[in-house]
Amino acid sequence: MNDFFSGVGVIVSLELRQRVRGRAWYVLLGIFVGLIALVTVLLTIALGATSANAASGGAIFSTIIYFVLLLGTLVAPALGGNAINGDRDAGTLATTQVTLVSTGQIVIGKFIAAWITALGFLAVSVPFLLYSALLGGLSGAAIAVSILVLAVELGVVSAIGVGLSGLLNRPLFSIVATYLVVASLSIGTLIVFGLGGLVAQTPQTSSRTDGTSYDSNGVATECGPTTKQVSSVPRFDYFWGVLSANPYVLLADAVPTHYDSRGNVTDLFGTIKAGVRAVQIPPEDTITYDSCSLAASPGTDPSPVARTIIESTLPVWAVGLLIQLALSAAALAGAVVRTKTPAGRLSRGSRIA
Repeated sequence: MNDFFSGVGVIVSLELRQRVRGRAWYVLLGIFVGLIALVTVLLTIALGATSANAASGGAIFSTIIYFVLLLGTLVAPALGGNAINGDRDAGTLATTQVTLVSTGQIVIGKFIAAWITALGFLAVSVPFLLYSALLGGLSGAAIAVSILVLAVELGVVSAIGVGLSGLLNRPLFSIVATYLVVASLSIGTLIVFGLGGLVAQTPQTSSRTDGTSYDSNGVATECGPTTKQVSSVPRFDYFWGVLSANPYVLLADAVPTHYDSRGNVTDLFGTIKAGVRAVQIPPEDTITYDSCSLAASPGTDPSPVARTIIESTLPVWAVGLLIQLALSAAALAGAVVRTKTPAGRLSRGSRIA
């Protein structure tokens, strides 16, 4: 076991030294910092963030976290998408394979190096996250969990990129394929969720009773006849598992939720979390609206609060994380099999040394 990790450490060291010697990574870091600083300044001005306005601090923090996740998922594929086939094209992969380092050590080492490189973009955003955290609006647990989940998401994208670089021969194809996978998780899941829910519909009966006359207090004294209407409603509860693989949904759902005295959420993460959890609840077969009953019991709200919805549904982040980890493991395992030597068969045009 020690020999395995020793070999992985050698590959990680070589990869990081190669990346540090280049100027491109530092240029990307500079652009990254500039964009985050611009977003932070604009949000501060727009929201009027002060130490007395804790809500603005939570809004700035959650926005920066999502912005770092967006930029990270755009940069990580370029960092790891050519990790293996790029060395094959350069003629350096075969040189590494004839050493005592195994194929598994090469793939894992390149994955860890790509992940560490991606984490560098998270590290340079820490000052801006600390600034928004000092404004308040989020608990310490929410801040820690959001940063941890963001780091895991960067690792997932790095693993997919390195895996595809081993499965595909051409660096350009593997980088584009990684971007397509990231787009499928970020945007494709939303499309599948929306279209799937609209296609799979179920009939719902609405029963409505309206008042015809009211007293001075607004209480119905006479009620009209009850009307019924049958309509089709979407079944989004069938497809919430697809939505769980979305990195942005997973991040929001994993962050601990803060509630007010009425059980409503108070931050952006909680708002997204409550909305995603609500789609797990199937629509009712019959909806009854009786204005006479509501008037007789003023202040009655039949709809559940966010806290009730969240506590009564399954954690979306756990399902999504399992899906993403399975996808990452499959990509890395495929890269090991595809890169393993001696190879019984090579694709036409593949370079050996």
